[in-house]
Amino acid sequence: MKRGQHDQPMNHYEQIQSKIVTRQQAQQQVAQWQKAGEKIVFSNGCFDLVHRGHVEYLSLAANKGTKLVLGLNTDASVSRLKGPLRPLVDEQSRAFLLAAFSFIDLVVLFDEETPYDLIKAIQPDVLVKGSDYKPEEIVGYDIVTGRGGTVETVDLVEGFSTTNLVKKIKETH
Repeated sequence: MKRGQHDQPMNHYEQIQSKIVTRQQAQQQVAQWQKAGEKIVFSNGCFDLVHRGHVEYLSLAANKGTKLVLGLNTDASVSRLKGPLRPLVDEQSRAFLLAAFSFIDLVVLFDEETPYDLIKAIQPDVLVKGSDYKPEEIVGYDIVTGRGGTVETVDLVEGFSTTNLVKKIKETH
C-alpha cells in the first residue's frame, strides 16, 4: 500500500526487520521462491563496516539471480576469524543495515567459521564470492554444483576494505 490510502502506511522498519530470518525460516522461504521459479543467489561475509566495496559487490551478486540471500557471520564468528577487537559493529546492527538494501532479500546469521551448513540448508542456485577466490575453492562449491547450480565470482572494488578503513581511522586519530 502506498501512503495516503485508507490502509495503514507502509512500515519500512518492519520490512527491514522481516528480512532478518533464522536458518529454518530462510530454508522455507527459499524453497517457496524456488517452487515459484525464482533463481536464488547466496553470498556471505562479515560486513563489519559496510562500505562502497560491499555495496558494489552485493549489488553485482544480486544481478546473478532474482533473490539474494546473505549469510552474515555472528559476532563470535567474526572474532574467531578477525581477532578479539572485531567486529566493530554488532551482528544485529550489521544485519539491519544490510537488510535495508533493496537488492538483499534475506539476511541469515551463522555462527560457524564457514557458511557450509547454511548453504547445505538453503540449497541456492548460484553461489557468489569475490574474485579473490577461485570458484572451486569457494565453500559450498560441491553443494551448489552438485545440484546443477553455478559458482561465480565478482570483481572486488580496489581500495575498499574494512581492514584498510580501520587502518586509516587509526592513522588519523
